[in-house]
Amino acid sequence: MTEQFKEQGGAATMDPSRLLRWFTSKLITTMVKPGRLEKLQAKAERERVRAGLPHTLEYFHQVDDAYSHLAAQALRPLLARYDVQLVPHLVAGPAGANLPEPELLPALARYDAALVAPHYGLEYPREASAPAPELCSQGSSILAAVAPAAFPEAAVAVSSALVSGDVAALAALADRYGSVTVEEAAQAVAAGTSRRAELKHYSGAMFYYGRQWYWGVDRLYHLERRWRELGLGAGDDLMFPRPAIDAGSYQANGSLTLEIYASLRSPYTAVIFDKAVALAERSGVRLELRPVLPMVMRGVPATREKGMYIFADAAREARALGLDFGNVYDPIGEPVRRCYSLYSWAESQGRDVALFSEFFRAAFYRGVNTNRDAGLRQVVEAAGLSWQDAQSVIDNTHWQPRLEENRQAMYGFGSWGVPTFRLLDARGNTVVWAWGQDRLWLIAREIQRVLVEA
Repeated sequence: MTEQFKEQGGAATMDPSRLLRWFTSKLITTMVKPGRLEKLQAKAERERVRAGLPHTLEYFHQVDDAYSHLAAQALRPLLARYDVQLVPHLVAGPAGANLPEPELLPALARYDAALVAPHYGLEYPREASAPAPELCSQGSSILAAVAPAAFPEAAVAVSSALVSGDVAALAALADRYGSVTVEEAAQAVAAGTSRRAELKHYSGAMFYYGRQWYWGVDRLYHLERRWRELGLGAGDDLMFPRPAIDAGSYQANGSLTLEIYASLRSPYTAVIFDKAVALAERSGVRLELRPVLPMVMRGVPATREKGMYIFADAAREARALGLDFGNVYDPIGEPVRRCYSLYSWAESQGRDVALFSEFFRAAFYRGVNTNRDAGLRQVVEAAGLSWQDAQSVIDNTHWQPRLEENRQAMYGFGSWGVPTFRLLDARGNTVVWAWGQDRLWLIAREIQRVLVEA
């Protein structure tokens, strides 16, 4: 590996011992195995009943966060339908190893919130800018003074004023709800942040119920289903269902290109990869796979709590899609690099997508140890490639500059993680891009929108 490549952030930083790889894999597999989540939820409910406590929803609001702006709008309708008590908290944003790109995240959140808001019946202005720090401080002072019963209404009003930079509106809200001192607001934020850390999370726009976390409006469909199983809400429909991944009836016939930025160690990518491939095929969109190194293999830190949450959340998302995800043998480090070394060779035979698909299936669904030749051979042959021929190619380093180029391209339009999807028109111009396995439905809708308008 060249020094230049290391300087660009492509150096691997994690190559666990065989024992540690085995132990971590067993831990993850146990944590996400089918039925465990349901057992934890049932245990939490038994404890609540035994203690005679009401159904309590804790909500963690970050005043300068676009996702919190959407989440706050969901509070009133949720509380109107479901018999739960709200305990709101003010929190600071993620920090340290939980915030790999502090300059990029706020802009991404605003862009993403504006994209998804109308699909959930919510509002976020497309041209919103970052709220001024002094206004955020004033917003915190107002919300720290608000009683829990008034918090949903106040949070939406304060957040709307912050998003629009409306100083007069904030002053009027301070008159209406009252406010505390800057020091008292800081104490409230510190207390909320401490409570979140105690419950082992790190982000804003989070809902916590019965020992489970639900991130923003995108995970409310899990929470609503859980409440409905407990008999808490009337009606048959969900208020915030996850939109379906619908290929629609219009065909692009190659006029559009869907780029998939993927890493082979990403559980979220493993959940959605085959769905994305199928969407491209069904809608006639040309698929272009653009691999990147996993963040933790290019020097981006991650905390244990973040890693555990990601795997647990990915498993829950997979179950919702009917996927048998969760028999994991962690491919971090050498297995990922070795498979990447086969990528261009597989691509030359039209089997690059199949290679990735089979690697994901082996590492995240079947618990295959891809650190061994026997495991990687299973991947290669399942992808329709020759293991014997692979021997003359494997372990080269020619793939490194190409993956770095893909990473730079991804950063260039504002993303830094996977899976990221970018839809391009016939001229190669960006139509839309989105980060996350929970955004493929949005890409599907954008494909159909573009084709209808063509």
